[in-house]
Amino acid sequence: MGIEMVLDMAASVNPDRLAVGPRGAGTTYGQLSDIAAGGATVLAQHGAAHLVFVGVNGPVLPVLTFAAARAGVPLAPLNYRLATDQLRVLVAQLDRPLIVADPAYRDKLVGAADTVLTSEEFLDLARAAEPTDPTAVPDDATAIVLFTSGTTSAPKGVLLRHQHLLSYLLNTVEFASAAEEHATLVSTPPYHVAGMGAVLSNVYAGRRMVHLPDFTPQGWLDLVRGEGVTSAMVVPTMLARVVEHLDGAPADTPALTSLAYGGARMPQPVLERALAAFPDTGFVNAYGLTETSSTIAVLGPEEHREALADPALRGRLASVGRIVPGMQAQIRDEGGTVLGDGETGLLWVRGAQVSGEYMGKGSALDAEGWFPTRDRARIDDGYLYIGGRADDTIIRGGENIAPAEIEDVLVHHDDVREVAVIGVPDDEWGERICAVIVPTRTDHADERTVRAWCRDRLRGSRTPDEVVFVDELPKTATGKLVRRDLLAQITTPSAR
Repeated sequence: MGIEMVLDMAASVNPDRLAVGPRGAGTTYGQLSDIAAGGATVLAQHGAAHLVFVGVNGPVLPVLTFAAARAGVPLAPLNYRLATDQLRVLVAQLDRPLIVADPAYRDKLVGAADTVLTSEEFLDLARAAEPTDPTAVPDDATAIVLFTSGTTSAPKGVLLRHQHLLSYLLNTVEFASAAEEHATLVSTPPYHVAGMGAVLSNVYAGRRMVHLPDFTPQGWLDLVRGEGVTSAMVVPTMLARVVEHLDGAPADTPALTSLAYGGARMPQPVLERALAAFPDTGFVNAYGLTETSSTIAVLGPEEHREALADPALRGRLASVGRIVPGMQAQIRDEGGTVLGDGETGLLWVRGAQVSGEYMGKGSALDAEGWFPTRDRARIDDGYLYIGGRADDTIIRGGENIAPAEIEDVLVHHDDVREVAVIGVPDDEWGERICAVIVPTRTDHADERTVRAWCRDRLRGSRTPDEVVFVDELPKTATGKLVRRDLLAQITTPSAR
C-alpha cells in the first residue's frame, strides 16, 4: 500500500468535490484521480525511474505526486531557485529521470535528462493517456526524494518511503474531516517537506487547495479573503511581512479559522502582533524536519490563547508545543546521556514516520531507531523548546553559547526587526559574538547603545562583542537563515 491510496480514498468518497483551484473553476477529486492515473501511464511509457519537478507550488504538484506513486517511482521536487549547475548536479544523482518543469525553468534543464516536459505538456499527455492499474510497490519503497536546504552543508537527498508518509498521515490527520466549503492556501514550495505534506494531508482530509506561487502580503490577504480560505500555513518571514503590511489594522479574514506556521524560528513579538491582527483565527505552530516526514510537535490554538492571556504562561509561545501521537523525543548530551526535564541538549526523535535515511549515505538512525536532529532543545513540562542548530553554537573562550539565547533577547528591542547572532573568528577568544541586525527604522540605536541594552539583560559573556546593521539577512525561501552566507558577508572586508 502506497500513498496513491490517499487520492483513491478521497476520490471514492467525494468524487465531485473540488480538490484544487478556485471556486467554480477547479479540478474535482474524481478528475484529479483520472489525470494522475494518466500521468502514471506517461511515466511508464518513458521508462522513468524518477519523476523530477522543478517549479512553483500549483495545481500540477498533486498530479505529479499521485502519478509518481501510481507508477511506483519516486517524486523528486527540486529547488527552482538553484543555479543551473546546481540543479544538474542534483538531477545527475537520480536514475532515469523524467523532468517536468515550469516554462521559466525548462531551459536550465534541457539535456539533463532524455525527456524534459513543461508542466502543461505533462498535464496534456496525462489527460490524453489511457489509465493503467497502479504499480504494486512495497510499503518500504521510496515515495519522495527531498533534498535538504543545504544551510549548513551540501544538500542531501532524504528518502521518504511510503510507510513513513502514511504513518504521518494516519497519526495526525483525520480522513475526510474537511467540510465541502473548507479551503486551504498553500504557499510553501514543493521542495520543502511542508509543501509535500500539504498535498497529502489536504487530499486525505478532502480539503480544496488553492495556491499562491508568488507571495506578497497583499496578494496573500486578497486570496484568503476572495477564496474564503479556512486554513493556511506560512513561514515566519511571510507572517512578519503580513503583520508589517497590516500595520496594526485587523486582518479582516473572517473565514480563516486556522493559521499554521513553521519552517524556522518565529520571533515572539511578531507572533504576538499576529495574534492581535487575527483575533478569531486559531494559530498552530508545527515543528518538523524533512527526515521526519513533516510535523513531530504541535502548539495548538488553545495553547496559544492561554499563553497570550496569562503572563505566567507567555513563555510557552516560544515553544513548538507537544510531541504528536506516534512520536517519541529525548534530550541527550553530547555523550549520549539522556537529560532530565528542563535541561538543554540535543534532540533525538523516534517513530514510524521517521526516515533519517539519505540517498547514497545510508541511515542516520542509531541501533534503537533514534534519529539525531542536531537541534539544540529542551523539554519543559511536556513542551518542546528549540534552541537552534547544534552546528550554530558559538565557542567563545571555551564557553558554548547558543545564538538563540541572545537572539531571543535582542528581538524585543524596539529598533530590531530581525536579528541573527553568529560567531566570527577571533585570535584571542576563538570566536567573538556578532549580532547582525535588520533595523526597524533608519534612525536606529547605534552599536554601543544596543550592546549596553543587551548587557542589562544578559550575562556579560553573552553580550555581543560587536553589532552590525544590514538591510536584510540571507535566507532560504522557507525563511531559514543561511548562516554560512551571513558569515561570509560579515567577514568580507567590503561588507563593513
